[in-house]
Amino acid sequence: MFRPALIAASLVAFFTSSAIAGPPREDRTFFRSVEGEWAGAGEIVAGKYKGTKFNCKLSGAESDGKNVMAIGGTCRVGIFSQKMEAKIHWAEGGYRGAFLDGALGKGLDVVGGNIGGGRAIFSLKRNDLNGAMLARMTAHDKMNITISVRVGEGMVPVIGLGLTRVDAVATSSIR
Repeated sequence: MFRPALIAASLVAFFTSSAIAGPPREDRTFFRSVEGEWAGAGEIVAGKYKGTKFNCKLSGAESDGKNVMAIGGTCRVGIFSQKMEAKIHWAEGGYRGAFLDGALGKGLDVVGGNIGGGRAIFSLKRNDLNGAMLARMTAHDKMNITISVRVGEGMVPVIGLGLTRVDAVATSSIR
């Protein structure tokens, strides 16, 4: 079965930002560089659904003055499409948020993260599942995302996704 919650929560996390008294400046610069319209293809690379390919179209927009970032769009597998929605905010000391209705429902929680060197790493949690999402800008209009889950003492990559900017938004460069 297609796991849209894991895919979407991971995609959503890197689109977070804050307007006032929120994340560090470098974090906001990274988020501005990925704000806008993105589309791309991905694949589940491990587990029961290994080899499943999907496509996503996502839009990210900041909620002015509320330290909240909303992301929405769809991910599609074959003829099946799943609506994706999330809100992420900067809480005291780190990132927090939920995809769909969070880990208490059918979604996932974002429980922490950090940014540096043109990439964002976020911690994901749902019940006993612990994971991480890495979003890395490879150019101003290209981004790679890898989602991994903890198995024993290590992290195992589960999902890979490549996104391309599909709007004409001017972005600042990340170094």
